[in-house]
Amino acid sequence: MKQQIAEILLTLKAVKIQPNNPFTFTSGLISPIYIDNRLVISFPEERKKIVKQFIEIIKSQNLEFDVVAGVATAGIHWAAWLAAYFDKPMIYIRGKVKSHGRQNQIEGLLKHGQKVLVIEDHISTGGSSVAAVNTVREVGGKVTECLAITTYEFVKANNLYFIHPFLNFNPKKSLY
Repeated sequence: MKQQIAEILLTLKAVKIQPNNPFTFTSGLISPIYIDNRLVISFPEERKKIVKQFIEIIKSQNLEFDVVAGVATAGIHWAAWLAAYFDKPMIYIRGKVKSHGRQNQIEGLLKHGQKVLVIEDHISTGGSSVAAVNTVREVGGKVTECLAITTYEFVKANNLYFIHPFLNFNPKKSLY
């Protein structure tokens, strides 16, 4: 599974390596590696393979959930495809409260006590995952797990018990 996902990301050039011109993340961290999982959505066959990996993980781990939640913006489409496959409701979670309209941070219907499976495309520090989990909990939802395609294995994210990425791209280790 890990090798197949790595091959997909490398073939699509979703993994960028720039040791002489590193990337700055939203968190302020600087890294020679950047993973753009958003590219995968434009390639139906590769996208299906990654969705299949999500499904296999969910089934093999017997994950129980009532609702699939996508973390805005890059987790939304993965959550939608999984919600459709499992015939479950879907919500998405913004990083902050919308400043207009109904001022929602969660779009869709989440009932008190529902078990939520959170989907991210990529996890760096885990900050957006923690914020999404806290948002769900604030309205009475119960987060069961947070699945992601990739992570950089930053210590901060590794210490979050609920996060389970498929593939680790640690800038200090090789890809495989």
